[in-house]
Amino acid sequence: MLLFSALVAGSFSLGARAANLIDPAAITAARFVIAAALIAAFAFAAGPGVPRTAFRAPWRYLLLGGVFASYFVLMFQGLKTAAPVSASAVFTLTPLMAAGFGWLLMRQRLTGRMAAALALGGAGALWVIFRGDPAAMARLEFGRGEGIYLAGCVAHALYTPLVRRLNRGESPVVFSLGTLLAGAGVLILWGWGPIWATDWTALPGIVWITLLYVAILASAVTFVLVQYATLRLPAAKVMAYTYLTPVWVIVLEAAMGQGLPGSVVAPGIGATLLALWMLLREDEPASLRQP
Repeated sequence: MLLFSALVAGSFSLGARAANLIDPAAITAARFVIAAALIAAFAFAAGPGVPRTAFRAPWRYLLLGGVFASYFVLMFQGLKTAAPVSASAVFTLTPLMAAGFGWLLMRQRLTGRMAAALALGGAGALWVIFRGDPAAMARLEFGRGEGIYLAGCVAHALYTPLVRRLNRGESPVVFSLGTLLAGAGVLILWGWGPIWATDWTALPGIVWITLLYVAILASAVTFVLVQYATLRLPAAKVMAYTYLTPVWVIVLEAAMGQGLPGSVVAPGIGATLLALWMLLREDEPASLRQP
C-alpha cells in the first residue's frame, strides 16, 4: 500500500494535464483494456493461467468493475477543474468512508485509536481542500471538480470492502483480471459514443503518456496491490496509506516546476501524516474485530 500511494499520486499530476484533452469515459475505457491485457499476459506467463472456477458468479466482477470504473471516470471529470493537490486531498477522505462501508458489509469495528486517526486524517484533508480557510470550510465551499471527485471517492471506498466480501478464494491477479474485464465491458458500452468520436491518432503526447502511466502503473499494478492488501488488512487500514498521496503529489508538482503550495496547507498535511502513523501503530488483531 505504500507503493500504491506513490503510484496513485502520479495519476493526479498527469491526469490534471490530460483531463481536458480527452473524454473521461474514453481514456478510462482504454485504461481498463490495456490493464486487463497486461494482467492477463502476466497470469498466463507466471503461472497456470486462469482456472475455470475463477469466473464463478460473474455478477461479482460486473459489480466491482462498475464501481471502480465509475471512480476513474469521475476522477478525470473532476480533474478538469480541480488542482492536483486538492484532488489528492479529497482522496484522503476515502479511509473514513471505507471504514463505514467496512462496518456495513463486513462488520469491521474500529477501535478508539483508529476512529481518532481517521477523524484526524479527515480533518487534515478538509484543511487542504479548503486551503486553510475555516470560514470556507464551515460553509462547505469547495470547487465543482472536488465535488465530482468526492463522489468518485465514495465508489472507491465502497470497492475496498466489496473485494473482501465477494472474493471466493481467487488470487489477487485473477480477481483483478475479472474486475478489469468487467469494468472495460461496462465502460465500452456506456461510453461508446465518446470512444468512437475520439481521434486517437491526433491526441497530444501528454494524453498518451498519461494513458500508459495510468493503465500500467496506476491500474494494472495498483489493482493487484490493493487486492493483495485488501485480503489481509481491514478496509480502513488499507486505505490509510492514501494519506501519503498529497505528499507525493506535492513532490511531483514541485518536480514539474509548479512550485510548492502555500504554508497554509502545512497543518493539514501534518495532520494526515500523523493519522497515518496512528493507524500503522495499530496491530492487526486489534484493528479487525468481526463477530
